[in-house]
Amino acid sequence: MVGEEGAFVLGWEEVLTEEELSTTLKVLCMSEEEFKEYKEQDGWEDDSEEEENSTLSYQALSRLKTPCKKLLYDSVLLTLESYGSDLKAEQDLLNNKEAYEKLSRREQQALHVRYGQKRILHQLLELLQ
Repeated sequence: MVGEEGAFVLGWEEVLTEEELSTTLKVLCMSEEEFKEYKEQDGWEDDSEEEENSTLSYQALSRLKTPCKKLLYDSVLLTLESYGSDLKAEQDLLNNKEAYEKLSRREQQALHVRYGQKRILHQLLELLQ
């Protein structure tokens, strides 16, 4: 369901791998009986019109059913915990000109990437609360 990378891609305003995330949340939030029924339909791609018309903008994510929101929220927390530092530490380093200039160009670029990723994840946490 998630693809080769085993990850979902989030942008500033929406989920960029929305089909994978939508299917994954749907399946993981099903009861065992619902899953058996869904699997027996032989049509993982033949979902209802309701799903065809839904997109996973961040606003749509905030309207997910509680079990799906909790699962996604907890997943975001686990992702944030996998980083070696928190958002504030990255921001402090970006704001400290002297310390920032001591970093190599590659380290500076990595810092900007990490900071952007963490900001997106924190934005998602706020929407899911």
